[in-house]
Amino acid sequence: MKLRVNGKDHHVDVEDDMPLLWVLRDELGLMGTKYGCGIAQCGACTVHMDGIAVRSCQLAAADVDGDITTIEGLGTPESLHAVQEAWVETQVAQCGYCQSGQIMQVASFLDMNPEPTDDQIDAAMSGNLCRCGAYPRIRAAIRSAAGKMAAA
Repeated sequence: MKLRVNGKDHHVDVEDDMPLLWVLRDELGLMGTKYGCGIAQCGACTVHMDGIAVRSCQLAAADVDGDITTIEGLGTPESLHAVQEAWVETQVAQCGYCQSGQIMQVASFLDMNPEPTDDQIDAAMSGNLCRCGAYPRIRAAIRSAAGKMAAA
């Protein structure tokens, strides 16, 4: 099957029902997308399909219908995405395990809602869990990223 991931076409020989998460990690070597719960409840496996945040652990490879962007394709080392910049500046990460999923969720959310309220942020992020409890810094980074995106 053919998948477009981070702007590049890839041909993979996998079972139709193989979760996209494992295609990304095991077949394409993209290790930024993490396995968390396996039931689409924690958000660690979040990627974008045509700009919309999706849980890759529950999306079968055959059901991919659009361009996939992972954390590796969101920005570049020379030009981080506004959300990545805000994460670094706000020093969000503690252990860092959930952060790629958090960042991907936020990037999609802010594209759809560039001036969110705290309640909208809480609702949008309710499916992304952080065992370290970095939620206040996550919210601060979201506010910072929204400002950066509005100014751009």
